[in-house]
Amino acid sequence: MHDAAIQAATGQIRRTEAGASPSPVVCTFFDEATNTATHVVHCPVTKRAAVIDSVLDYDAAAGRTSHGSAQAIVDYVVREGLGVDWQLETHAHADHLSAAPWLQEKIGGKLGIGADIVRVQAVFGKIFNAGTRFARDGSQFDCLFTDGETFRIGELPVTVLHVPGHTPADMAFVIGNVAFVGDTIFMPDFGTARADFPGGDSRQLFRSIRRLLSLPVETRLFLCHDYKAPGRDEYAWLTTVGHERGYNIHVHDGISEEEFVKMRTERDATLAMPRLLMPSVQVNMRGGHLPEPEADGVSYIKIPVNRV
Repeated sequence: MHDAAIQAATGQIRRTEAGASPSPVVCTFFDEATNTATHVVHCPVTKRAAVIDSVLDYDAAAGRTSHGSAQAIVDYVVREGLGVDWQLETHAHADHLSAAPWLQEKIGGKLGIGADIVRVQAVFGKIFNAGTRFARDGSQFDCLFTDGETFRIGELPVTVLHVPGHTPADMAFVIGNVAFVGDTIFMPDFGTARADFPGGDSRQLFRSIRRLLSLPVETRLFLCHDYKAPGRDEYAWLTTVGHERGYNIHVHDGISEEEFVKMRTERDATLAMPRLLMPSVQVNMRGGHLPEPEADGVSYIKIPVNRV
C-alpha cells in the first residue's frame, strides 16, 4: 500500500452569467508507482460526481492486488458528501489496473468507456488466447460512448470526444470548461503519448491532439500521466490548451503532421514496453475484472512468450 499525493485543482466556483453552468470541482490523486493521475470531478451545486481513470494497486512480483489508492478516493467522496454517477475510463490502460469495479461496490457509478473498446478486445483477446468465454462486445461495461455523445453530471454538461491514436478506443471527456484527455498529450515539457501499441497510429494521434487543441485556449486540460520531464522536480497534470499550443515540445503550433509522425515513429522505436502491460490489458479489457478463476478458484495472468 502507498499514499496517493492529492492535489485539489478547484479554481473559483462561479457562474459567468445567469443560467450558465457551474465550474467543475476537480480533485486529483496521483499514484507515483504508475505515474497515473486519477481525477474526481463533481458539480458544486448538486454534488454529483465522476471518477476518471482509477488505479488498483498491483504488486507484480507477488501477484497481489490492494486498494490503498482506491480507498483514498472513497474517503474523499464520503468526506465531501458526493454522489458518484460514473466510473469513467479514457481507454484500456496498459500501465495500470483499473479499480473501477471495486469502486463501484463502494461508492457506485456506471462504468463507461469508448465504444471502440471492442477493437481492443478483439486484438488482445487473440494475443492472450482468452477463449470463447471472453466476450468481445464491450458487455463488461455499462456504457459504450460514441464520438459527440453528451450527458450531464449534475448541472455539468459533458461531451465525449473520440481521440484515437494511442489506442483505437481513447476518449476525452469535456466537462464544463475543463477536459480530461487521457493518454493523448502530456505536460508541454514532456510531449505526447506513444502510438506503437496494437491498433495505435501516430497520424491519428496527431489529428486527435489537434482536435483537442481546437478547444478554447483557456480550457484546462487534466492529464492521465506525468513522468517529470528533465529539469522538473515536481509531478504535474494540469495545463491549458493555450499553453500546450504554445510550448508542447512535440506538437506546438507550427509542427506539421509529417514532422510529428516522423518524430513519434522514431521515438516509439526506442521505448520499452510498459512494466505492467501484460496484467493491465488483461484486466482492463474486462472492465477492470480479473480473468475468470480457473478450476482451483484462482485467477491467473497470462504472459504470452515472444508474442508482443
